Amino acid sequence: MFDLETLKRESGLTQEQLARLEQDAHAEFPGDAMMIELHLLRILEAIRKGWITTEVALGQPELVKAA
Repeated sequence: MFDLETLKRESGLTQEQLARLEQDAHAEFPGDAMMIELHLLRILEAIRKGWITTEVALGQPELVKAA
């Protein structure tokens, strides 16, 4: 539905990080492929634009360094 593959390639995230984001999306929206894709699209765009960090997206805010 969305061009997730391009966003994934351009994200700079590791395969493990991308898999974790996908796993989290599947857990949040079981059986709803469109919502899973939309969620991943929004997360990857937010990371790309600097609105959130990878650590926050992965549910690891304790890894975010204090400014």
